[in-house]
Amino acid sequence: MTNKPIHIGLLGFGMAGRVFHAPIISVVEGIKLRKIKANRPESVALANKLYPGAEVVPETGSVLEDEAIDLVIVATTNDTHYPLAKAALQAGKHVIVEKPFTVTSEEANELIELAQQKGKLLTVYQNRRWDSDFKTVKKLIDGQLLGRLVEYEAHFDRFRPIPASETWKEEEKPGTGILYDLGSHLIDQALVLFGSPEALYADLRTQRSGGQIIDSFDLTLYYANGLKAILKAGMLVKQPGPRFILSGDKGSFVKYGLDVQEAALKAGLSPTGTDWGTEPEEIWGRLDTELKGQHLVGKIQSEQGDYRGYYENVRDAILGIAELEVKPEQALNTIRVIELAMQSSSEKRVLPFKQ
Repeated sequence: MTNKPIHIGLLGFGMAGRVFHAPIISVVEGIKLRKIKANRPESVALANKLYPGAEVVPETGSVLEDEAIDLVIVATTNDTHYPLAKAALQAGKHVIVEKPFTVTSEEANELIELAQQKGKLLTVYQNRRWDSDFKTVKKLIDGQLLGRLVEYEAHFDRFRPIPASETWKEEEKPGTGILYDLGSHLIDQALVLFGSPEALYADLRTQRSGGQIIDSFDLTLYYANGLKAILKAGMLVKQPGPRFILSGDKGSFVKYGLDVQEAALKAGLSPTGTDWGTEPEEIWGRLDTELKGQHLVGKIQSEQGDYRGYYENVRDAILGIAELEVKPEQALNTIRVIELAMQSSSEKRVLPFKQ
């Protein structure tokens, strides 16, 4: 580990910057939060209180023009991801973009090409690869504990029947809606597990009264080996179903409950200690399978979740001692799936996936 920390400039101190980025940065060795760009008085006050070692500034230029800053995080509204990431790369910075990467695959392609030209790291904050439930699912699949997997189903269930007021996330503008938001995580996880699909079909809806955005989606990815990956999210699910359902020719795995890190971060807890991201036994998944002639039924202890792993990997990739986990090309494929899902729903037909 080099003695000189990687200095970070954080653009945005809304929920993403405040909950998912700054607390993680503050505890990972070898990186340091140098500047926070924030404008709203309450955000400025909170940033100054929580991170007195960082300078809170009102202008993006103050971050991009600071020669001491090595890495810029774009944690702003979705429609600004592309122009701000582009400006940061042009300023010679490494860049992390909050999900979704961009609004269009054309924008994503341009950023990837620019990062290559500048010789800078570009990645997207797909932190839910470090969720305890997803890590558990990946371990089961990699270990072939269900035999040949035939169906994978993943949900993000919410119950928010009244659209939130005074938030850009509920406005009908480029990059908003649940498919770009929670869908970015579900799609990324499926692509990590199974790669690009052969085809897909999507049903996108606005279900809430007075809603302006897509607040429900049912997306199916079809694979050459017969596997079907079903991804669903909605805002009118009062009784959440399983987070994951996996079915194979040897058995099944069902998992309820969400990774505990988001709730802990929202409660203001610091991501430290050896038990961070540890799920309670009551939400461990249940496995029912055949293994080496034995019928196995019971709870499976969840793997430990840890968002610190994302930033540790980015740090090590910048230092040249590790391969980048969340590659921008992977994030580009997620945006391409989103675009095709919107087209599929509009045309009400299955579409081939083309990279």
